[in-house]
Amino acid sequence: MPEHLEVRLPDGVRLHVAATGPVDAEVTAILLHGWTLDGRSWHRQLADLRDRFGGRVRVVTYDARGHGRSSCMALRTATLAQLGDDLAAVVDQIVPTGQIVLVGHSMGGMTVMEYAHRHPDHFAGRTAGLVFVSTTAEGHTHTVYGLSPRIARLIRLAETTGAGVLARCGAWRPPHALLRALRPSIRWMLFGDRCEPADIRLVTSAVAHASLRSIGGFRASIGAQHRLDTLAALGRLPAAALVGDRDRLTPPPCAESIAAALPTTELTVCPGAGHMLMMERPDEVNAAVAGVLRQVLTGTDAGTSGQRVGTSG
Repeated sequence: MPEHLEVRLPDGVRLHVAATGPVDAEVTAILLHGWTLDGRSWHRQLADLRDRFGGRVRVVTYDARGHGRSSCMALRTATLAQLGDDLAAVVDQIVPTGQIVLVGHSMGGMTVMEYAHRHPDHFAGRTAGLVFVSTTAEGHTHTVYGLSPRIARLIRLAETTGAGVLARCGAWRPPHALLRALRPSIRWMLFGDRCEPADIRLVTSAVAHASLRSIGGFRASIGAQHRLDTLAALGRLPAAALVGDRDRLTPPPCAESIAAALPTTELTVCPGAGHMLMMERPDEVNAAVAGVLRQVLTGTDAGTSGQRVGTSG
């Protein structure tokens, strides 16, 4: 069973943290969820890592501010920059020593980049490997929702306008009746060809536990982020990036630009998959995380393998 912990941040926000494995494990993997989700989105990876590595790897997940069981926050702190600072605090308080591997989905991947950008020495001193799942270093540059550019611009305008309204709604949560009505739209936006009923229920439950302030407040920061230069400065860290070719939010060009900036990245494109690869393609995500962890555990030089591009179905 996971150990439930709490990180108290300087502005009073409390982060809910779950950790499994010994505190003196050789490596700690920190899994960061996406926007409007929570730590439960990694449940298939948690089980796989426990089975593969046992006590050699400690696994930490946490709910970002305003999400899941973490507390809400002031609107001015609903930024990726703040999430990068929060990650540094989690590392200091939960994993004060040893190597870490950072695994980020969507907003979680962007959080990792902000951590590297804002705390470069801290990042360099602790981080031994990276896995980017359905994320981007270029904001909404490539986001067209699988539609024509003209329609995509209209959707983005409506989305950003709505986000501004939601951001002013504070700690209120989305009404369950509304989420049930929106379930077909959530399924279309986040998933590819196949979607298990349990997965859409979990995602809907996560959105129901996110504050309206976090749902609306982070939108501007997410759309504006550009961190390719940060990735290019990270050197020869073992890394992997995965994307679904039906991803409407962070399509393949997002992962391709990450791999181009960080040339040690092993890039995997999953045919027929959407944005929720941890659920849609758990085997591929599990293999990528395990591959980076093995390189760290064995001390393999990422520079010897270079970039590889793979597809999986």
